[in-house]
Amino acid sequence: MANLQVALDVLELERAVQIAKEAVEGGADWIEAGTPLIKSEGMNAIRALRTAFSQRVIVADMKIADAGAIEVEMAAKAGASVVTLLASCDDATIEDALRSAHRYGVRLMADLLGVENPAERASRLEEMGVPIVVVHVGIDQQMVGKEPLSVLKEVREAVECDVAVAGGLDEAGAAMAVSLGADIIIVGSHIIRSPEPRLSAQSVKQAMEGQMEGQMEGQPLRRAARKDNIVDMLLSVSTPNLSDALHRAPCLHVRPLFPCKTAGRVLTVQTWGGDWAKAVEAIDMAEKGDVLVIKGEDDVAVWGELATLSAMNRGLAGVVVYGAIRDVEEIRRLGFPVFAKKFVASAGEPKGFGEVGVELNLAGQRVRTGDFVLADENGAVIVPRERAYEAARRALEVKKLESRLKEEIERGSTLSQVAQLLRWEKRR
Repeated sequence: MANLQVALDVLELERAVQIAKEAVEGGADWIEAGTPLIKSEGMNAIRALRTAFSQRVIVADMKIADAGAIEVEMAAKAGASVVTLLASCDDATIEDALRSAHRYGVRLMADLLGVENPAERASRLEEMGVPIVVVHVGIDQQMVGKEPLSVLKEVREAVECDVAVAGGLDEAGAAMAVSLGADIIIVGSHIIRSPEPRLSAQSVKQAMEGQMEGQMEGQPLRRAARKDNIVDMLLSVSTPNLSDALHRAPCLHVRPLFPCKTAGRVLTVQTWGGDWAKAVEAIDMAEKGDVLVIKGEDDVAVWGELATLSAMNRGLAGVVVYGAIRDVEEIRRLGFPVFAKKFVASAGEPKGFGEVGVELNLAGQRVRTGDFVLADENGAVIVPRERAYEAARRALEVKKLESRLKEEIERGSTLSQVAQLLRWEKRR
C-alpha cells in the first residue's frame, strides 16, 4: 500500500509540529520537513519532528545540489530517515551522498524537479543505487497549470525503485497516482493549509485506499478535471486574496450597489464628457459572460437602468464603471452586478464620442480587452490576461492559508502570534 507523506512547507516550527500531529491522526504515514521549514528553522526542524514522532519516517527535504555527503550527514544526525537531493545535480554529488547515506543508515530521495527527461534520469539514478525518485511539479509550475501525473506513468515504467509523486495533489489526484503505480503520495497545501488537517489527511488516505464514495468496484478513480476555468476560480476567492496573490496589486476604488461579486473577461470602453453612446454600444459587442470596464466621469453618468437591463438580456456578467452611474434604486431591484465610483442623477448625451476595446489607464493601472477582472465589495482587481490562470491559482492558495490562520486564531491565538510578526520584522 502506498504511503501518504505530508509536506510541511511552512516557516514556523510550532505550526509545523501541530499540523503534523493532526495529519498523523488522519492517517499520514511519513512526515516531511519541507524546504521552507528547513531554511527557516535549520536542523532543529528535523530534531523537533523526530522527538515528536519517534516511530515515523521523517523526510528532510534538503534538495541537495552540492556537498552531498556533508548535507546528508547533517540531516541524518538530526534524525532524518530520508533525505532529498536534486536529480539534476552532478553524478559525483549523488555518489558522495549515497556513500554518506549508507554510512548513516538513511535513504536518498532524488527529486526530478526541472529535469528535462525524467524517465531517462530516473533510470540512471536507479542504476547508481538511489532507492526513491520523485516525480515533482513545483509550486510555481502548478500555478501556471502543470501537473505531475502525466509524467508519473512514464517514470514508473522506466524504474523498479520506489516512485514518489508531488505537486498539487488532492484526493482525486492521490487516488489516480496510486492507480498509476506511485509508492509514496506527497501532499502539501491540501493538508497543511486546511482548517482541519486531520480530516483532509483522512480524506486523502481513504482515496488512496479506494474508499472514496462513488467509486465503481474494481475501477481506479479517475483524476478530477482540473479546475482550469479562470472565472470559476476567481469567483471562489475575494479581491483581497487576489491582490495578495498579485504581490499587493492595487484595487480600483469602485463599489457595488448591493452586496455582490462578479468576474469575467474584460471588454473596455473609453467615454468622453459623459457621452454614454459607446458604453451602450459595447453591450452588443460583448460576449456572454464578459464584464464591461468603462472609463467615465465623476460628475455625469454614463450608465443607468436601461443599459443594465440590456446587459442582462445579453448575458453579461457585470459592469465596472470607473466614474459615475445613475438609477441606483432601479439597478438594485434588477439585481445585476454594477460597480461604480460615484452615484449621480445627471447623464450626458449620446453623440458617439469614445472607443470600445482600447487600452485604458485607470488610476495608473493598465486595463485591456481580454484581461480579467474580479469585483466585490472591496473594489475591483484587474488581472493581466497573460497571468490570469496563475493569478487565480495563487489566490486560491492565499485563501487556503488564511483559512488555516483563521482556525488558529479561533482556537485562542491572535494575528500577531500566528503571523509571528516580531520574528519576521525586517532587521535594520
